[in-house]
Amino acid sequence: MPPAWLIEHGIGAGRPLMRVHVGGCWDTRNRCSPVGVEQARRALAEGVPGCPHCRPHVTLGVLD
Repeated sequence: MPPAWLIEHGIGAGRPLMRVHVGGCWDTRNRCSPVGVEQARRALAEGVPGCPHCRPHVTLGVLD
């Protein structure tokens, strides 16, 4: 069973946060780590973009 929420990290020093995904999203890569719902909401609120395919901001109720 996949985790409920994932955060995709970039490459290189500091590994910046790249995107938030709903667990099970088909567009995740191997640089994702599982996070809790509050971490996913916080990342979106702080400007980390949501995946355009699984649209976690809609599921979490965090709208632009």
